[in-house]
Parts: sequence; C-alpha cells; structure tokens
Amino acid sequence: MTERDWAWRRRLRADPRSHAVYRAVVGAVGLVIVVVGLILVPFPGPGWLIVFLGVLVWATEFAWAQRLHGWGMGHLRRWNDWLLRQPVWVRAAVGLATAAFVGLVVLTTMAITGVPAWLPDPVERVLVDLLP
Repeated sequence: MTERDWAWRRRLRADPRSHAVYRAVVGAVGLVIVVVGLILVPFPGPGWLIVFLGVLVWATEFAWAQRLHGWGMGHLRRWNDWLLRQPVWVRAAVGLATAAFVGLVVLTTMAITGVPAWLPDPVERVLVDLLP
C-alpha cells in the first residue's frame, strides 16, 4: 500500500470529533459482527470465524483488540501445529468428534424448529420418526 492509501485515516485522526465518531462506528460495527458470531457459535458454520472477523475490525482502531486478536490467533496457531504433529488416528478422532458435535447440534436444531421441508422425502421421514 502506498502512503496515499492511508491519507483519509490521517485526516480523520487529525480532527478529534471525526476521530471520535469514526472510533464509535468501528466499535459498533465490530460489536455487531462479534455478537452475530457468538450467536452462531453453537450452530454449524463459521461462528468463531465471524467472531475473529469482528475482533479484527476492532483491531483496526483499538490497541486492546489488537492484543486480543494476536492472543486468539496464537492459540489457534498452537492448536493447529499440535494437531498436525499428531498421528493420523488422533486427527481422525478429532475430526469424528467434531462431526458428531455438529451432527448433534443439527439434530437438536431440527428437534426445536422442525425438519426442513426441502429435504428429500425419505430423509425427512427418517428424521421425523427419529426426532421427538
């Protein structure tokens, strides 16, 4: 990136009022993203990824969020490195446990909200019989 790319940010920071408004907007946008991500964490999908994205938005303006993002990424990197050093059976067990958890969450969600009608009829019948 060139020096010119960040000129708009320097102009915002030069005026205390616009800088305060900008920080408030960044804080609010980051908060919305983090809250949506936390709501999505128990469901299948990218809940934690969305939380990290919200923290990354905060980290563009807040030093504490930069530290939090670095801490989280460090833990994620260590977990990944540890898992890659494990034998295949450990990685497979972690994958199966993750798949079982996601399946349990999907079945629980269907038990609460109902089986989606867009599923093929044989699958829908099995799930309707299986779920309370």
